[in-house]
Amino acid sequence: MVEVQHRFAGFALEAAFEVPSGVTALFGPSGSGKSTIVKAVAGLLRPDRGRIVNGAQVLLDTATGINLPPQKRRVGYVFQDARLFPHLTVRQNLLYGHWFAPKGAEVSFDRVVEMLDLGPVLARRPGTLSGGERQRVAIGRALLANPQILLMDEPLAALDDARKAEILPYIEQLRDSTKVPILYVSHSVSEIARLAGAVVLLQGGRVLRKGTVGEVFSDPSVVNAMGVREAGSVIAARIAAQDDDGLTRLETSAGPIWLPRVQGALGAPVRVRIAAQDIILSRQRPAGLSALNILPATISALRMGEGPGAIVQLRVGEDLVLARVTRRSVGALDLHVGTQVFVVLKSVSVAPGDVGTPAGTLS
Repeated sequence: MVEVQHRFAGFALEAAFEVPSGVTALFGPSGSGKSTIVKAVAGLLRPDRGRIVNGAQVLLDTATGINLPPQKRRVGYVFQDARLFPHLTVRQNLLYGHWFAPKGAEVSFDRVVEMLDLGPVLARRPGTLSGGERQRVAIGRALLANPQILLMDEPLAALDDARKAEILPYIEQLRDSTKVPILYVSHSVSEIARLAGAVVLLQGGRVLRKGTVGEVFSDPSVVNAMGVREAGSVIAARIAAQDDDGLTRLETSAGPIWLPRVQGALGAPVRVRIAAQDIILSRQRPAGLSALNILPATISALRMGEGPGAIVQLRVGEDLVLARVTRRSVGALDLHVGTQVFVVLKSVSVAPGDVGTPAGTLS
């Protein structure tokens, strides 16, 4: 549980939320208070008022004067830059984290090395590693301190797309293989959609919306805060078939969709982020299109923008999906709440990074 109030010159933070198991993402524009909250949880900043509780341990309670120092909070911290010791090998950097673990801790050096695939680089120094490898070492060092909560402050922001794609599966495995709650800060909607179970959306130092990733990302009222171009939704699916032409058939609650090859066993659950701008709406089931994915839907909410745009929320099977259209299209198609339409999605519009595994599905 996190309750924090703090005032800087020209900025006031007031936020309260729970941190369940799995990944809780802090999301919002720069200056919304994300890193300030993380620093308060870590003990690097004492807020004006607040209460931070992790399990049965009170880390901070300004009303009673409790303020544990950082080294007693059992918090692991992964920064945007790995901050490894350049003169030490990977093994020595990892053991440095292990040195801080309390006596009798169950954390296993070998298990962490195996989980993060660090065996081949144990003898190397940080300067010889790729950015993705350095971040995996930083995560391993934090884990080996046996934390009760893991803070990840934009851990992939300094990486290019290839290195992000390399490290995301390891964070998914970390999420599913440990019981450590993770507070994850990111500006990337696709990262959060892939990794998080819960989202806390911040704006101007206040919590604008909190809930599951599906609830928050499918809410038309938060589109402006997220950014119109970043608006999108997350749907659940299962891998149904791997076709010979390189496409994967996924079964959703509303019917099948086809995407470029999705790795995984038949029957494996996945979740797919679909950008609102990649959806086309039709009043009749279209024919003669190159787009393969056509699903029936019902409009559940409609929000007009101040400019020429509009956001349509649709019930697609058991999922909620957002579509970004023009106000002119709303009028021309006579769209309103309750209208039955068809959602059209091009297979190639969904990037590989927008397909991930739901929490708890990795072995």
